[in-house]
Amino acid sequence: MAVPETITRTVAVAQRRGSRRRFRPRRLLLGLAGILSVLLVWEVVSRTGMLNPEYFPPASEVIAQLGANATLTGFWQAVGVTLGTWALGMLVAFVLAMPLGIVIGLSMQLTRITRSTVEFLRPIPSVGLIPLAVLVFAVPLQQSLLIVVYGAFWQIFVQVLYGVADVDTVAMSTARSYGFTWLQRVRDVVFPTMLPYLVTGIRLAAAVALILTVTIELVVGTSHGLGFEIAQSRNAALYESTYALVLVTGLIGVAINVGVRFVEKRVLSWHQSVREGI
Repeated sequence: MAVPETITRTVAVAQRRGSRRRFRPRRLLLGLAGILSVLLVWEVVSRTGMLNPEYFPPASEVIAQLGANATLTGFWQAVGVTLGTWALGMLVAFVLAMPLGIVIGLSMQLTRITRSTVEFLRPIPSVGLIPLAVLVFAVPLQQSLLIVVYGAFWQIFVQVLYGVADVDTVAMSTARSYGFTWLQRVRDVVFPTMLPYLVTGIRLAAAVALILTVTIELVVGTSHGLGFEIAQSRNAALYESTYALVLVTGLIGVAINVGVRFVEKRVLSWHQSVREGI
């Protein structure tokens, strides 16, 4: 009877440790302290006149304006437009990058053929394609998608290539010797190894896609999203509203990152990095 009791006690200890890893109040408090510190410095810099409060209003006034904006229908419509473009761009980038990365990564010949092309196209700044997007596409959504998909695609594609390259060659050879088809090898051997890299690529792409979505709305001004509203507020000298909208984009970025992290912990619960709480 001693053995079952020992096992039960061990499981209970593991569960308590897991719950402690899932809820870390100290990390939460440190994060809140960092945010409050930034807001405090912002308030002091503006109130003391270190920066002109007309063009750099205090954080308290910006937050109050943010609360006022949140009561407006147009504000939520702008948020919806930005999030819709971001989500669609992420979906297209994912659908293109993951299978393409797997196919190229599993073929040494394709890897050699595409290496120079990838190294040429990947460093091109996505914002540099804005004139091309405006000239080629007349629909604002298509213009935004070209930029967003291009930037997010490389984040996912490169991580998938790294993941495929990390697959154990012995495991692949064993799968072939057991008669696994190509799809079976991808499903049972490649995908488990590649998944942590894929999730990392999605997390990086999510941040890049949001930045590019707001940027093209701000620069081109044809899509009535948050970037467009920021430009309109700036042009109308409504600086409290301008900073409030910028603050909203940051909050959306934090929310997206938290969401991706949550999914990552669920999908990669078996992975060492998640078990150790990294």
